Amino acid sequence: MNETLKTIRERRSIRNFTDKPVPKELVEQIVEAGIWAASGKNGQAPIVLAITNPELVARLSDMNRRIGGWQEGFDPFYGGKTVLVVLARKDAAPTYVYDGSLALGNMMLAAESLGVGSIWIHRAKQEFESDEGRAILAELGIEGDLEGIGHCVLGYAAEPAKDIPRKEGRVFWAE
Repeated sequence: MNETLKTIRERRSIRNFTDKPVPKELVEQIVEAGIWAASGKNGQAPIVLAITNPELVARLSDMNRRIGGWQEGFDPFYGGKTVLVVLARKDAAPTYVYDGSLALGNMMLAAESLGVGSIWIHRAKQEFESDEGRAILAELGIEGDLEGIGHCVLGYAAEPAKDIPRKEGRVFWAE
């Protein structure tokens, strides 16, 4: 089987990461896959905020937890130590949300191909529409009319992911 197709078939969301950090060289390759994603009108709307700072990862995790309505102590990032936040410039193209989604997909596939586990976590939109989220962006010198698209949390799986078969009846041919 073609390596790309094999990677697509084998990628699973990881919901229990080890404490082992992902080397920066691998994170850089994963981020690069995201910024090379196709984009509407080549607007290249997505930006990637690569976070390895433990305090900022914990801060975002807690924000995400509160938005999601979970009890204190729950980690919606499942112990992942690297968080790639995809935000998109709203003025780049009307497809900015889709473009950011494709960037996230590319990064998850790149992670799998490099032996790194990943999971897409939502609620970035709400995080970065909040005063706290806007303050984080300002602290980092990130400007513009941005919308949070999602988080690609990276790490190494503490246990094998379940292989869930695909549902039948999802493809229709018009020949």
